[in-house]
Formats: sequence, C-alpha cells, structure tokens
Amino acid sequence: QVQLVESGGGLVQAGGSLRLSCAASGGTFSNYGMGWFRQAPGKEREFVAAISRSGGTTSYSDSVKGRFTISRDNAKNTVYLQMISLKPEDTAVYYCAAVRSKAIASRIGAYEYWGQGTQVTVSS
Repeated sequence: QVQLVESGGGLVQAGGSLRLSCAASGGTFSNYGMGWFRQAPGKEREFVAAISRSGGTTSYSDSVKGRFTISRDNAKNTVYLQMISLKPEDTAVYYCAAVRSKAIASRIGAYEYWGQGTQVTVSS
C-alpha cells in the first residue's frame, strides 16, 4: 500500500510560481510511474503531467506544456511539479498519483494510489 502526501500549494498572483511536492511511503518508489492531476470547482479531474519510473520520460497536458515541469528524486521518494507563469485557470486542487507500470499514464483510471490533494489558487 502506497501513501502519498502532497504539499506546497497556496495562493499566488498570476504570473507567479509554485513548486508542489508529493512524498511517497509504503512501497518501492522507483517501481511506480507518477502523475499529477488537478480538479477545479465544478469540473472533472484532469491530467496535468506524468513521469516514468526512472524519470527519463515525461508527458504534459497541452494546457501546461512549457509552464510546468514534473521531476522526481527516487532517493527521496518524492515527485515534484514546478509551476511557473501561473494563470487563474490553473486554480484547482492538485493531486499526485502512483501506478505500478513501466509506461507513462495519463488516464485517471490507470492510477492505483492517490494523495489527498493540495489547493493551488491563482489570483488575477
């Protein structure tokens, strides 16, 4: 059983930056592909970014490509989401998720474990 705990959310002005962290425990972190998702009020949860087990492959949604960077430190059992040039439409609860797979996954249903989420609010 893998436990995931996100941190780093907060309130930031448009154009600002934040770095989210997700600490994993309860499993061998390097066996899991990791993903970040977000859910805005009244909207469905959506894919943001994913990273392979080794960190060598990443994938991003079109809405964040070029502004967000996903990375991981397997020695620290942590995955990160660096967000720059934030926009009000980035406001959402951000979740990290884990899947025991070699491949990167963007489907919500592919992920086995989820964190509790961290709120990101971008003011205009």
